[in-house]
Amino acid sequence: MTDPLELLRRELGDIVDTTPASLEAARADRSGHRSPGHPLAVVHARTVEDVQTTMRIASRTMAPVVVRGAGTGLAGAANAGPGEIVLSTAAMTGILEVRPDDLIAVVEPGILNADLNAHLATLGLWWAPDPASRDISTVGGNIATGAGGLLCAKYGVVRDAVLGVDLVLADGRMLRLGHRTVKGVTGLDLTSLVIGSEGRLGIVVGATLKLRRLVPGVVCTLTASFRTVRDAAAAAAAVTAAGVQPAIMELMDARSLAAVHALLRLPAPVEGTAQLTIQTDGPASREEAERVAAVLRAAGGAVALTDDPAEGERLLQVRRSMHPAMASLGTTLIEDVAVPRSAMPAMFDEIARIEREYGVSIPTVAHAGDGNLHPNFIFDGVEVPSHIWAAADELFRAAIRLGGTLTGEHGIGMLKSRWLAEELGEDQWQVQRDIVRVFDPQGILNPGKVFDA
Repeated sequence: MTDPLELLRRELGDIVDTTPASLEAARADRSGHRSPGHPLAVVHARTVEDVQTTMRIASRTMAPVVVRGAGTGLAGAANAGPGEIVLSTAAMTGILEVRPDDLIAVVEPGILNADLNAHLATLGLWWAPDPASRDISTVGGNIATGAGGLLCAKYGVVRDAVLGVDLVLADGRMLRLGHRTVKGVTGLDLTSLVIGSEGRLGIVVGATLKLRRLVPGVVCTLTASFRTVRDAAAAAAAVTAAGVQPAIMELMDARSLAAVHALLRLPAPVEGTAQLTIQTDGPASREEAERVAAVLRAAGGAVALTDDPAEGERLLQVRRSMHPAMASLGTTLIEDVAVPRSAMPAMFDEIARIEREYGVSIPTVAHAGDGNLHPNFIFDGVEVPSHIWAAADELFRAAIRLGGTLTGEHGIGMLKSRWLAEELGEDQWQVQRDIVRVFDPQGILNPGKVFDA
């Protein structure tokens, strides 16, 4: 028998889902982009053995496979199309082991960030990666995309918080990569290679995570308003140059700030106002907050500071509401470039130039603590118009000219693959494609994503 669907049904039974609603949902992620048709089936894996069986069938029948978690990605990497098997790990939500003495946890890929940290908090621990989608995104998806978030300037990104992964290869074999130890340099670092590989190298079915103890002391939250977004970006760079390390430093330009205020029914900000939202934590948080406030005031900011946890969370909720605010304005192409922190003012100048030259509006927020910007292109309809892609093309090239990169945390997926070779250079691009073929000689894992021929 060579029919992959029949083989899946025979060997996996009721976890093989061909209902129209499931097939339709698997066509898209949170980027808003959809594949041109429906996949063959969704396999709701519950165990490692389910994943291995699926991959053995796919390898035997040459059926392409798209791995999917919660579908919260923003680059189309988990979108599945005609003839493809969707391998969902969303039901694999176990916390297999927590060792507070070693500061590690072993988890399955489908567990949500927020659920994991709710459990760890009862033990005085936490896992640092903090994407804005933490309430709905999975640890496996974070690993697949190399996710970042609001806290990464101080506490690092997913790559800094994963010690090892269990990886099922395209032919069903499983590799246990990495270590349970803080140090370990035996052989090549395949764990780091898998992080951010967007489903091209294998299926993550387990992860050994590096934990932290909960940070003692109070959290202080500051907001600072500026006349222009360039002034706010310059102030953020000044905070970094002053040697203070906030836990969170987020920037919202005037359009994004106004959109969130409208969504949350808050008083409208003064026209043109940009805002920084900053948090300090740890035993010295109050002292650091005062130092940050002094830098911001010297840069022309109107500063407010609180150490009340509820008020701090309310202020931070303005930033966390960015995505629904953008959705309320129309269809959104959410982009994700990063530049050196000192180059942020220049990048905002580039965004303003592109808005003028292409006649588009690009509301932008930034993880100002690490130079990662999220410009949002707003348009009507489902398909991205050609002039929006042209403006995005100019934006990507501007970031690269400033010493930056196409993506800081969302990944390449299907949306940015056309620009990847330009950033990497032809030789590195080809070497990376060769590495993919070592892991997946048949080319059945997430074909058409990341590397566009």
